[in-house]
Amino acid sequence: MRFTVLAFPPVFWQGATPPPFLTPDTCPLISDYLIPEMYELLIGLRYTRARRRNHFISFISFSSMLGVALGVTALIVVLSVMNGFQKELRTRILSVASHLQIVGAEGSLSNWERVGREAEAHPDVLAAAPYVQAQSMLAANQEVRGVLVRGIEPAREEKVADFAGNMAAGRLESLAPGAFGIVLGSELARALRVQPGDKVTVIAPQGTVTPMGMTPRLKAFTVTGIFEVGMFEYDSGLALIHLDDAQRLYRMGDNVSGVRLKLADLFAAPRVNRELAGMVNADAYLTDWTRSHANFFRAVQIEKNMMFIILSLIVAVAAFNIVSTLVMAVTDKEADIAILRTLGASPGSIMAIFMVQGALIGSIGLALGVAGGVSLALNIDVVVPFIERVLGTQILAKDVYYISDLPSDLQWGDVLGVTAISFILALLATIYPSWRASRLQPAEALRYE
Repeated sequence: MRFTVLAFPPVFWQGATPPPFLTPDTCPLISDYLIPEMYELLIGLRYTRARRRNHFISFISFSSMLGVALGVTALIVVLSVMNGFQKELRTRILSVASHLQIVGAEGSLSNWERVGREAEAHPDVLAAAPYVQAQSMLAANQEVRGVLVRGIEPAREEKVADFAGNMAAGRLESLAPGAFGIVLGSELARALRVQPGDKVTVIAPQGTVTPMGMTPRLKAFTVTGIFEVGMFEYDSGLALIHLDDAQRLYRMGDNVSGVRLKLADLFAAPRVNRELAGMVNADAYLTDWTRSHANFFRAVQIEKNMMFIILSLIVAVAAFNIVSTLVMAVTDKEADIAILRTLGASPGSIMAIFMVQGALIGSIGLALGVAGGVSLALNIDVVVPFIERVLGTQILAKDVYYISDLPSDLQWGDVLGVTAISFILALLATIYPSWRASRLQPAEALRYE
């Protein structure tokens, strides 16, 4: 009968050198000679570093590390791109729509200057601007389009919206009271086939009573500018005129439709909304951007969550590879496990040894994946153009997509979440093979050695 003696490196022993003979008198238990609560970790690390006889196990271990790394990298990059798109869309929408609006209960708000001052008294409100808004029709060159006409004061509007920074032609300041100038969205101007300097006819919904009956009210406006914010809803259906002209066109007198507010923190809009409800003394209701665009942003968030769940399956598949690696490692180390049990190692210690080995495989892949994902997410504006030059194509064509550059917004909360879930999956993958190793009977393993 042939016996295998498991030799430990000197670092495992508490003494300077191991005892000369491994007999029941000199070595009753392995824990008497090994550093307490440390030998499981040391042996697990040794098994991971050691050169295996079976090179296939090494290949599976490398594949498991690579799978975890690729899965984590993909998760971080995709979540960062989703965050980037969400941030870009939110910025473009809120460059036109206000953070918070005070709207007249009957579509008309009087004493709007007092209402604006009361709102600006709140510490989170940066600016307020009045507006008049109504549905109308625009006609030019035998083309007719239904649009939303908004009357603004350019000086105040620049403080709550970013129209001035999105002017494709002309200037927002060209809107002057009594001049009847109009600024159109780029898609709307293209549909009406007009350029700055051309005339368009605004057809107001309020009619004029004449002896011939009710006739529509028409007014000719001169196109003074064209804006492009990158959102089709606004570029194709919004027109801007001066507040005085809008009040005159829609017969509102000195009243306005409401007051638009800009906040220091747009995510505080629901809280500010509740607080302003008790500060503003007017027959009006308050609405913020989280309500007016709730379905859109909820859909984007749901899509992000679903992408996270789907891509987490990549990490789960890599975790299954860790299971295969450890099962084969346990089979390869049966004799060593039996000798450890004979020397007094408990089943829990054997289980801990292989859990350390599997956790190390997962941790290495996780570290590589986090490093790669963070690096790629932070430099995606360099990587994507390089790929486009190599492939000779554009991923987001400017003539198709309004967002032609792939945005990325790395959030460390997402990185921590991906890291935690990936590590838990890798740790769970070690439980069954480690439990199987702890159930190994020494006599059965050494019978044919």
